[in-house]
Formats: sequence, structure tokens, C-alpha cells
Amino acid sequence: MRWLYGRVIGRWCSVRFSRKIGHGGAVRGQLITTPIFYVNAAPHLGHVYSAVLGDTLHRHTGLCGEESGLSTGTDEHGIKVQQAAAALGLNPPELCSRVSQQFRTMFDTMGISYTDFVRTTEPRHSRAVCHFWKTLEERGYIYKGTYQGWYCTSDEAFLSEEQTTEKTNSNGDKIRVSVESGHQVHWMSEENYMFRLSSLRPNLLKWLQTDPIHPAPFLRIVQKWLEEDLPDLSVSRQSNRVSWGIPVPSDPTHTIYVWLDALINYLTVAKYPDPSCSPWGPSTHLLGKDILRFHAVYWPAFLLAAGLPPPAKLFIHSHWTCQGVKMSKSLQNVIDPTECIGLYGRDGFRYFLLRNGSPERDCDFNHNSVRNLLNASLADALGGLLNRSTAPSMNPEQCWPCYQCTSVPISVKDQLETLLGALQGLPQLVDQYMTTFQVHKALEAIDGGVRSSNAFLQSQAPWKLSKGTEEDQAWGRCVLYLTLEALRLYGTLLQPAVPGLAKTILDRLGVGHDYRTLKGNPFFAATRGENCGFQGQKLGPDCGLLYHRLLDKEEQGLCKDQTQNGNRCT
Repeated sequence: MRWLYGRVIGRWCSVRFSRKIGHGGAVRGQLITTPIFYVNAAPHLGHVYSAVLGDTLHRHTGLCGEESGLSTGTDEHGIKVQQAAAALGLNPPELCSRVSQQFRTMFDTMGISYTDFVRTTEPRHSRAVCHFWKTLEERGYIYKGTYQGWYCTSDEAFLSEEQTTEKTNSNGDKIRVSVESGHQVHWMSEENYMFRLSSLRPNLLKWLQTDPIHPAPFLRIVQKWLEEDLPDLSVSRQSNRVSWGIPVPSDPTHTIYVWLDALINYLTVAKYPDPSCSPWGPSTHLLGKDILRFHAVYWPAFLLAAGLPPPAKLFIHSHWTCQGVKMSKSLQNVIDPTECIGLYGRDGFRYFLLRNGSPERDCDFNHNSVRNLLNASLADALGGLLNRSTAPSMNPEQCWPCYQCTSVPISVKDQLETLLGALQGLPQLVDQYMTTFQVHKALEAIDGGVRSSNAFLQSQAPWKLSKGTEEDQAWGRCVLYLTLEALRLYGTLLQPAVPGLAKTILDRLGVGHDYRTLKGNPFFAATRGENCGFQGQKLGPDCGLLYHRLLDKEEQGLCKDQTQNGNRCT
């Protein structure tokens, strides 16, 4: 009775290319980048969030059979680094090496699969910056002039009058601050090299028509900026004031502006300006909203001035608060990533950030929310489904049972069609969310599938069917096959977000490495009457609990008492 057929999987959306899972075709690589992070302080939650988002998009691209690179690194020049080093009694290179290693260690601990970790103090980067500067000079975009205006040391940026506002500080004094960042600004006048930013406004407006900035609210912000006058940009600092940086090639009395220097890191990892390498191509930049102006106005303008194409996509994310309040050391509400890894594990921490983070709005971090989400989604729903379907009591032979279309009861037909239709469309839905920078919705969709599978398993009760008639037992085996195949799908789709937990799932199911991809890897083949090599295959070794439930302080105290009394605590 072959009445079950999978839904046809439609067009696949992508950042730079169209792709079809399970079909051949030309592979076009892409470069995915995180910002490079400033080394005036140790890594914080925002840095980790950016890196995990970039890593997830990179891993998902590979899961779909496409080539990509992921670059991250550290921004090591500028007056803030110069001042931070002096405050610690270090020279700038010592501070840079120390903090850069902290970032690398943190990202390695978080499983960030970067293909390049760039430091702006590397010789390859200095060569790229100097070549780029000379190109801008030769093309007539650099000139010498006197700049007067408000300067924000914290943001390393000159601001117009409209970009600042008056504020009363904690001492009751009137000060001027940046409207965007809230940091204090000071009036400054000095001779700098200037970049002809104003002349590129029409080109930038044309670039915006390609819809490069996501989510849409940030595109509208940039459009508003470009509706206003765009003054020329100071791109150097006098070296007697800012000595820690790359000197202007033709004038060592000036240091190249740290943001021009830093943005060129994306060219550095593309091996610019080596003529033997592939030319720079549009890439996907992932960044926080606080550096939107630098990436959405200055960076594409620099590239256009140098005769290079602007970025294809800018994916912007918002910030994290702690219980609704902006994190700050003075409030003692800063979330320590290292502590979170210890409490929730690497994959638990990754899952919460990706699932609760939303690009359009600031997101809140509190430990109760983390515990509730991880218990519900990882320990109970996903872990429970895996442990129930692979337990010896339900699966005594510890193998994948066979699926027979003729064993499906008529009474279950509609329910099963609905479930299979949703699950076979899940890879397409997840891909669409991933490639439109809605990672949280991708994980919500997977979690919805897990809950549907749990409900189906519970409603069909294969543990009862195994004690019934021969027909009941055959249908019970089908239910178990469907559950294991659904778990194979979830484990495969979760690899970019929680690679460790996904590996545990696929190992327990006995899935070989050739079947841990979305390319040429059909799911639920047996329900379409097609050959499925997993039928009859042995499961992998027992992995125990997929994710241990997290206890609150009251439960931890009760658990401690039970353990001391010789009882098990679960």
C-alpha cells in the first residue's frame, strides 16, 4: 500500500548562490567574517555571540555542500590600545599578544571553526593596508586638510554636531557625548589626511538598492544616514598623538586611522593584494549594530574608491542585556563567558545564545532563562526522544528496524502524512532561515519537529504495539524507524549550532560520516518505497544522557541531601 510520498522540496534560498540539497552543480565559495575584536579588554558575551553566529553560518554552508571560509581575529592598533597598555605598565605589543591569545583560546573553547585568525599587527596585514592606501592616493581619494570637530576617543571617531548631544555626568557637569554610543566627546582641531567620502554618496545609494543589509530595520537606518550630507572622513592621526598604528606610507608623521586599518582585515584574509590569488569578491560580514556606520558607510566607500566591489551582505545583530539592564562593570552584571561554559557546557551555551538571540532587538541573558530553555529543549525534548527510542526496553535488538509501507494503519494515514510532510520540508525551511540570518527561527523549527516526533511516538506507543498482534508489531517497528530517522534529521541539521551534541546523536544512531551532510543524503527514503541503507543497521554505543538537566539552587540543595543519604539524584 504505497500511498506515502514525500513533498517536493522547492527552491533553496541562499546568501550568494542558489543551492539544491541532493543535486549536483557548480560550487561557489564565500567568505564569512566576524568583526575583528579590539584588544583593550578580554572577550565578553557580545564577542562570543558574534563568533558563534559566524561559525554557525559557516558550518551550515559546509553542511549544504558549499565551500566557505570563516575569518575572525583581533584589532590591535589605535589610541585605546595605547592607553590600555600604558595603564597596565605594558608596551602595546605585549598587551596585544596577551589579549589576542585570550580571544583565540575563548573561540577554540567555543568550537569556532575559523579558517583564518587575523591580527592587525601581522606583516601581511600591514602590506595590505599600505597597498590599499597607495591605491586610494593614486585614484585621487586622499588629500591633506585640517579637521575640526568632536572626537570620541572610545569610538575612535570624529563626529558631526548632529551626532553629539549634551548630557549631565555623575558629578553634575555638562558634557557632550556621542548620540550612538553615549561616550564622551571632545573638541579637536588637527591636520589630517582626508578621504573624499562625500563624492561616493551616489555610489553608496546605488549599492543599497541591492538590498545588502539585513535585517531590514538596519537598512533603513543606513538609508537615513545617506539622505543627509556625507562629509569627507579623516583617515589619519598625527603620530605624536597616536603612535601605535601603521604609518602613512608617504608620511610617517601620520598614523593611518585605526578603522581604515581594521576594515582592511577582510582583504588581508582574501590575500590582497597578491595578484596570483583570486581577486577580492563580495563577502558576508557579520557584525554588531554598534559598528554599523563603519561597515555600511565607510567600508563600502573605501572599496568603491579602490575599484573593488562592495560587500554582498551585512548581517547585523543587536546586543545582550542582563535582566533588562545594559551590562557594565560598575553594576556588576557582566556575564562571564567562561563561567557560562562551566555551567552549561559549550553546546548548551551556544544553543541558548543562538536560540534566544534575535538580530532585530536586544536580547536578555539571565540564568533562569538559560536553565529553563536547555532543560526543556535539550534535556527533555531532544534527549528524551533519543534515550527512549534507543533504550533496550524499546529497542532490544539495538538496531534500526525495517519500515514497510503496507504496515501503516489507515487510521494513522493523515497524521503520518502531516508529520512526514513537515519533516521532509524541514531542511529547506532551516536553510531559508539560516541564509536570511534568522538562526533563532531555524532552531525553533527544529525544536518544533522534535516535539512533533515526541508526540507521535507517545500517541503510537510502540512499547505497547510490541506486545500485540503481528500487524501491531510490524507497525511498532515502523514507528521506531520513523523516530530514529527523524533523530538522524535533527542531528544532521543541528551540527552547525551544537556540533558536540549533534555528534553524540549521530554516533548513537550509528550514522557514518558520509551521511552527516545535507548534500545527496535523502531522509525517510523507506517511506517512499526506496532503499534505505539504515534498515537493519546496528546502533552505536550507548551515550548515556544526551544533556543532563540543570538544577536551580533549591534543587541542588535537595540533590546534595539525597546524595548524602545514599539516594540517586536525577
